[in-house]
Amino acid sequence: MPDTLLVTGATGHLGQRVLHHLVDTLRLPGNRIIATTRKPESLSAWAVKGVVVRTADFENTASLTDAFRGARRLLLISTDAIDRPGRRLAQHKNAIDAAVQAGVSHVVYTSMPEPEGSPVVFAPDHAGTEAALAASTLPGWTVLRNHWYFETLFNSLPGILGRGGKWFSAAGDGKVANVSRDDLGRAAACVLAGSYTGKDIFTLSGPQALSVAEQAAAITQVIDKPIQVIPVPVDALIQGMVAAGLPEPVAKLIASFDMNTAAGRASKVTGDFKAITGVEPQRFTDWLSANKTALLGA
Repeated sequence: MPDTLLVTGATGHLGQRVLHHLVDTLRLPGNRIIATTRKPESLSAWAVKGVVVRTADFENTASLTDAFRGARRLLLISTDAIDRPGRRLAQHKNAIDAAVQAGVSHVVYTSMPEPEGSPVVFAPDHAGTEAALAASTLPGWTVLRNHWYFETLFNSLPGILGRGGKWFSAAGDGKVANVSRDDLGRAAACVLAGSYTGKDIFTLSGPQALSVAEQAAAITQVIDKPIQVIPVPVDALIQGMVAAGLPEPVAKLIASFDMNTAAGRASKVTGDFKAITGVEPQRFTDWLSANKTALLGA
């Protein structure tokens, strides 16, 4: 019998792309897939395709065990609970414990590049989850260290354009090997539906690492609006964001990404995506062209 596959966080942007690739790219029957969420009514379109929809509460291990029952392979998409330190890690540990109790044979987890010792505020959540997987009695697990999404531009570009194209950055000459969310969804679907049975870590990057200046030049060329990178110290970056109305914890989180970039911790380009999927990841310039209208309207 084919393994039953389970996707947590299925209503999120990444979860939706994973379901798409499981059903539409890999052509798996819907009844082989369980999708869990806090809002099951949001997955009605997938239920119509035969996907089994279940409610999952990451604060409750017993509830998760029931939700995971019958699944052999499980994709644990990192939760969005970053509002207080330790909460997300506790949720992930609940999910790992529940997977063990439910008899899951393999867990796939979406992590980040080089989480150990990273200045990124939420990096300890990922490092702790990876450690919890390694310490668990699960027969197998796969960690997908996902580079940052191209799609973060939908959040940051409006502010840059609103400042007349000024991109304040503390990243220095550091580079990032960003990747599209759709590609990450495809890789996760391929691992979840594949025959991976060991204990592996893959780093999923885009095909090239770009500095902030190189990204700005590419964006300028595609949207035909000039963007000027203005280097600033980290403290000044945080102060500027707070002055603009962002809560200080959010400003510090955003600044920690620049610190991470400046330290060279997000620049590694790997061949893991192609090894998993058999195709090349999308290039940044191609993604920009495909999303030009959305970027201009963001």
